[in-house]
Amino acid sequence: MALTPTPLSFRSPKFNLSSFALPQMSTLRSSRFIMASTLRSGSKEVENLKKPFMPPREVHVQVTHSMPPQKIEIFKSLEAWAEENVLVHLKPVEKCWQPQDFLPEPSSDGFDEQVKELRERAKEIPDDYFVVLVGDMVTEEALPTYQTMLNTLDGVRDETGASLTSWAVWTRAWTAEENRHGDLLNKYLYLSGRVDMRQIEKTIQYLIGSGMDPRTENSPYLGFIYTSFQERATFISHGNTARLAKEHGDVKLAQICGTIASDEKRHETAYTKIVEKLFEIDPDGTVLAFADMMRKKVAMPAHLMYDACDDNLFEHYSAVAQRIGVYTAKDYADILEFLVGRWKVENLTGLSGEGRKAQDFVCGLPARIRRLEERAQGKAKQMPRVRFSWIFDREVQL
Repeated sequence: MALTPTPLSFRSPKFNLSSFALPQMSTLRSSRFIMASTLRSGSKEVENLKKPFMPPREVHVQVTHSMPPQKIEIFKSLEAWAEENVLVHLKPVEKCWQPQDFLPEPSSDGFDEQVKELRERAKEIPDDYFVVLVGDMVTEEALPTYQTMLNTLDGVRDETGASLTSWAVWTRAWTAEENRHGDLLNKYLYLSGRVDMRQIEKTIQYLIGSGMDPRTENSPYLGFIYTSFQERATFISHGNTARLAKEHGDVKLAQICGTIASDEKRHETAYTKIVEKLFEIDPDGTVLAFADMMRKKVAMPAHLMYDACDDNLFEHYSAVAQRIGVYTAKDYADILEFLVGRWKVENLTGLSGEGRKAQDFVCGLPARIRRLEERAQGKAKQMPRVRFSWIFDREVQL
């Protein structure tokens, strides 16, 4: 997810995957870490060989807090509601698609021919698309981090690792459904022959080790607002990779991306329903949290992405996603506008003075973001070409 990215720092921008808030192109890798096991000899990181793991330096003061008992009680009181209204958005495993449904069957006599056909289709797809598809896949593969984040949230965390509360059941099952996304994209990219899988695997290891800091603290209010935004952003991003795959002539890849997008849409529905309920029960606390999250700006899950080669990998990936139309500044504003409407924020009444200020802020923010983006586009300059290790150091226009 970029440190505290602005939606206007993109070139004209998931997540990025896609960033899902748009990253600052000037951000240095001050917050990333080094793993000795992935160093190349002669690299600038060799002096760190005796330190196999260096945690990211904080770029802002991290905040945690505990909710007062009455707020905790809200989520305990919603257990039965969550079972009836949130868990219904999960699918039984036996009715779920699996990655193998979309890939060549390794036990069949025609496996080699199926792989050859997949690789032939992949040859027609440009490098910039593969950069974005890899970035999306890497983001999906950092799933352990996202489950960890959800389990920091007061009142809804999985206290034992196998808790039977509705909140814990949702988190584990959501994670299990999401796990198929990275598996499917990873296997497709491996079979395509178009990417450097070792560099991609290193990127995944760096990213999971580095974690993320979406600044949700340990508040379920902030956490569920964040996930509502992110799930919609991934729905848009995967939907656009599906559209582009079809335009490039690969209908099967379009089906893969579209199927993942469909999952993200279903998950978005669940998370937005949770926040809708919070607005019903605690409108003042929820609108204050909404404004707080948007002032911080929604950082993308993969904002600490690194491949041991490019100190600004996430920003470069995000810029390509912006240019080819997978995830853009306009999408950021559109998502915010959608959530304001979905939660009927403009219609809230009985708010405190601070609550009314928060209401005015979030309701006016989409138009403000669009105005700033229009100015940014007017000042946009030609962006450079950058090498991506994921595609064997070939250059791509940002």
